[in-house]
Amino acid sequence: MDGLTLTAPGLTSAQVAGAKANHVPRRSSRSLSAILRANVFTLFNLVIGVLWALILIFGEWQDGAFGLVIVANALIGIIQEVRAKRTLDKLAVINEAPVRVRRDGVERQVSPRDVVLGDLILLGPGDRLLVDGEVIHAEGLEVDESLLTGEADPVHKQPGEQVLSGSFAVAGSGAFVATKVGTDAYAVRLAEEASRFHLAHSELRAGVANFIKYITWLVIPIGALLIYSQLRNSADLGTAITGAVAGIVTMIPEGLVLTTSIAFAVGVVRLGRRRCLVQELPAIEGLARVDVLCLDKTGTLTAAGMDLDQVLPAHPDGSAPAALPRPDGHPIDPALAAALAKPDGQPIDAALAALAHLDSRPNATAEAIRAAHPSADGWTAGATVPFSSARKWSGADFGEHGTWVLGAPDVLLQGGDCYDRAAELAATGTRVLVLCRATDPAALTDTASTLPAGPLLPVALVTFKQRIRPDARDTLRYFAQQNVNLKIISGDNTQAVSAIATGLGIPGGERAIDARTLPHDDPDKLGEILDSHTVFGRVTPRQKREFVTALQSRGHTVAMTGDGVNDVLALKDADLGIAMGAGSPATKAVAQVVLLDDKFATLPHVVGEGRRVLANIERVANLFLTKTFYAIVLSLLVGVAGVAFPFAPRHSTLTNALVIGIPAFFLALAPTLERAEPGFVPRVLRFAVPAGVLCALAVLLSFWAAHNGASSLLEDQTAAVITLFLTTWWVLVLTARPLNWWRAAMVAAMAVLFCVGLSLPFIREFFALEPGDPSNDLIAVGISVVAAFLISVSVKLAGTLRP
Repeated sequence: MDGLTLTAPGLTSAQVAGAKANHVPRRSSRSLSAILRANVFTLFNLVIGVLWALILIFGEWQDGAFGLVIVANALIGIIQEVRAKRTLDKLAVINEAPVRVRRDGVERQVSPRDVVLGDLILLGPGDRLLVDGEVIHAEGLEVDESLLTGEADPVHKQPGEQVLSGSFAVAGSGAFVATKVGTDAYAVRLAEEASRFHLAHSELRAGVANFIKYITWLVIPIGALLIYSQLRNSADLGTAITGAVAGIVTMIPEGLVLTTSIAFAVGVVRLGRRRCLVQELPAIEGLARVDVLCLDKTGTLTAAGMDLDQVLPAHPDGSAPAALPRPDGHPIDPALAAALAKPDGQPIDAALAALAHLDSRPNATAEAIRAAHPSADGWTAGATVPFSSARKWSGADFGEHGTWVLGAPDVLLQGGDCYDRAAELAATGTRVLVLCRATDPAALTDTASTLPAGPLLPVALVTFKQRIRPDARDTLRYFAQQNVNLKIISGDNTQAVSAIATGLGIPGGERAIDARTLPHDDPDKLGEILDSHTVFGRVTPRQKREFVTALQSRGHTVAMTGDGVNDVLALKDADLGIAMGAGSPATKAVAQVVLLDDKFATLPHVVGEGRRVLANIERVANLFLTKTFYAIVLSLLVGVAGVAFPFAPRHSTLTNALVIGIPAFFLALAPTLERAEPGFVPRVLRFAVPAGVLCALAVLLSFWAAHNGASSLLEDQTAAVITLFLTTWWVLVLTARPLNWWRAAMVAAMAVLFCVGLSLPFIREFFALEPGDPSNDLIAVGISVVAAFLISVSVKLAGTLRP
């Protein structure tokens, strides 16, 4: 792009200082004010605040201890999310690919936020367009606008044409002037019209939101019924208000949202320590559900970059090749082929160097050739066709030196000795390209991306050494152990991909399939083949997208990893897109997760963190919603019967802290390897509804049995509290299974703390406990044992009991 130096110097420093900057909110985290609002101004906080005020006015201050939940929830939620925000923002800055601009006649790199209106922005393959603009220079520039239009075919751009933010360059090079930046840019306006951010689907988030919505609607009528019954049947207004508040407060799963937020936030921080950027928080849930992982070979199984190995003349003995047909049917004239086939008559090194130096942003192959051939003196290109993953070749017309093409042998050749030699080399895992010369001097044009019209003569085979990642084998073994199916999909030669997959011990690697033979118009058939095979070569960018869709249609949760522009479409459509840190800006822009350190070995930690978050939140949801359902049932029965509520708010505060609050904090952050399965909401309901109903019936039965004796109301309530603790403690035991040493210690510690509370006078006095009637307490224990047995049976029959 040297021509830009004279004709387009770009903005001056003074112009930059006064121009509008490209300030766009990052999608990885919300603002501090939004975090404060989300954690303070909630419906639950409002309800609990009103109930707290009622207790302080009409009851005893000890019964208002539940009000501290508002403060604790808000503080913990704010601290954890701010902590996660700082981690995300720091990683997002690292992840932001610099933008190449020309200012004061000099090319420089600036932060995306420092791009200004009128900037002259330079483009190369893989560059993401962050602002709108007008093209002023193009050298074979092709832009993929599929993320905006849905059309997968790249668009050739010429000077004077418009380019839009949200697209990305896939081939060639060029430059454009920024005409719209910041929130005026096309992609930003689209995002704002749809939503603040595009978030990955979260069954967990949707499930929790539904729980809260339905519970809110239940609280209103049941709470009104409870208040009415308590006021009608109690001569003491304070006691009536206290009983009603006890039922309503217990119905609210105030810690469920908090615990979910903490689990997500801690997951983000933990992954951040491994230099893993989670660009969409719900993506953590996707990590847990993945059962198919699609891997692009280049940049994932193999490290970035490669080394030039050998340049092998196509006919080292000087013999003329046979008249080979081209893939498009054009024959090669034997006499012409003989004249061009002499090894000493072909400037192989110069042609390779000239082709490798065409692009100002070379790919890994071109960089490897450049390292061995740093210059190509005297070779000036006329018409050029840049390399793209869809074409799998590049070429140029060098005037008197001829027209040359470099690309995949199975794309440029069809049969013959040279083709067979290339296949033999590829079968060893070597990357092989063929250098060809066009026999038609006017074979190439800038506007056409098809192969030259005349015959192509193979001149040399070029081989490259690929660098297998040292951590690839162990990482692949981990996924096999975790029952995550692997699909290796690559644009490279099928034999080469198969050889690398087999060498890494991937099952089915020897049965690699050439993607060009796959059906394009039968998604069901394609899905069957994908399910039964593991390794695929010669996959086009559009096919990668079709692979993801076909796997999803068969009920799989698909994760896709990639690093090149050919992976962008598949990354976007996958349930979880994972980009490598060394990948193209476009790839990192559409992925939900970016491995900034470019370490394939980070993937097991990424998946493990997702599983930890989701499995533990489901455990915690079982606890909170069991509490909600026993409170709903108790409130309904008490409201209809018109009797006193069986416990006070302070009793609920004590039991909730010991069997839900404290354990939930530890359970939410515990390690686990369980893969999450769909059906979060039905599974939680199948556990919580029968458990909650049985807890409520047991508490009411204990209270009724004690109330019919000669004991005081405080003793009756103490018997009900004992039953409430024992039944919900058993729910905790079932939820915490399998019981390793620390889980067993935790549930035992909660039981010890409750016993201590019953034993120490000042704690008994604070929480209004009076275990003075042994018969009441023994009956309560007996009812609790029966209820615990029935709870175990019910959740076992529902299929939710953990082994």
